[in-house]
Amino acid sequence: MSETQNKQRCTWAQGDALMQTYHDNEWGVPTRDDRKLFEFLVLESAQAGLSWRLILSRRENYRKAFANFDPEVVAKFGDKEVQRLMDDVGIIRNKAKIMAAINNARCFLEVQKEFGSFAGYSWQFIGNRQIHHTIKDAKDLPVKIKEAEDFAKDLKKRGFKFLGAITIYAHLQAVGMVNDHMEKCFRRNEIFS
Repeated sequence: MSETQNKQRCTWAQGDALMQTYHDNEWGVPTRDDRKLFEFLVLESAQAGLSWRLILSRRENYRKAFANFDPEVVAKFGDKEVQRLMDDVGIIRNKAKIMAAINNARCFLEVQKEFGSFAGYSWQFIGNRQIHHTIKDAKDLPVKIKEAEDFAKDLKKRGFKFLGAITIYAHLQAVGMVNDHMEKCFRRNEIFS
């Protein structure tokens, strides 16, 4: 076994190569890159009601379908692009989620205009400092937190769709605003910011 295989990691990332790679390289790593933040908003809104593994397995298809997650391009999508996306078997062909991604790109640009960056806007909901939870067991993971509820409420007020408190909490975890790696996971201390 390689050194990576022997490392202890969060239980949800064990036994699945795709999830393990995502966990080891991306999940929980703090980012303030607006394009990456937009990518995760698109993917997480698509995931609502589905498994993260399913969305992750289609990530490259989403990247192609949604203009490499460029919010300026996605914000200009019209009926022709919506139909193209509805015909794309590589993504989740749910019209409401597709329309939400386009709507959210437009809202995302408005936030950037108002705050200078989406990162500057979003990190304020956690006081501009990564939150660290003590997770000993998967059952210790909360479903949502107050910061995610506040963030989701503000997004809704700004017109964003498919981004409720539970989805936004997943977003905070994914982009490293919250460090929810389990205590014994080798990544926990590596991503403290």
